[in-house]
Amino acid sequence: MNYIDFRERFHDYACFSNEQVLAAFPGFDRGNYSSWLGKGYIKRLRRSWYAFADVANKPGIGEYFAGKIYSPSYLSCEHVMARAGLIPESVVQFTSVTTLKTASFKNDFGEFSYRSVKPQLMFGYRVETVGDGLPVNVATPAKSLCDFLYLNAQYDTPDEIEALRLDPDVLAEIAANGDLDGVVARFGSHALARRMRLVKEVYAL
Repeated sequence: MNYIDFRERFHDYACFSNEQVLAAFPGFDRGNYSSWLGKGYIKRLRRSWYAFADVANKPGIGEYFAGKIYSPSYLSCEHVMARAGLIPESVVQFTSVTTLKTASFKNDFGEFSYRSVKPQLMFGYRVETVGDGLPVNVATPAKSLCDFLYLNAQYDTPDEIEALRLDPDVLAEIAANGDLDGVVARFGSHALARRMRLVKEVYAL
């Protein structure tokens, strides 16, 4: 397989799976991956997933890869909470929610973590675009906080909630339009409802 022809076919997608390659080029020799990896043309994202090396500096490329290499999924929890200014720390890891089993991957583009939820909890996200119009599923700030509290049972006391150091202004803005209450109600989880009551008490909402 000529790399120039291959690049022309897939480069607009930034990354590709072996399944996609075989659909486009039946009989494709997987030995090409080893050759192109060795020459620095491509990088491995996870088993059977690769990216073109020259897309590394595209804005938001890690967020895009997060949704491609483990799907269905959407960015949420600490990643979106930091993105929204809800927590003060910058988050290096790309944290996502999925209906698949819990998993994590590390590659040259970053660390990718996935937490598993029931299919009925896959809501509360929107499609954004990064780079050259690449689609990314991103939770709303309200859903990211609810996902985080639902998936992290240790945040179940006032001291633990306070330790999150949530930004009170951002939190108040999220709560003001009813988003938090609506998301909590849709979860149907008594544990999440209790933790959200603690958030409201600690941050005087």
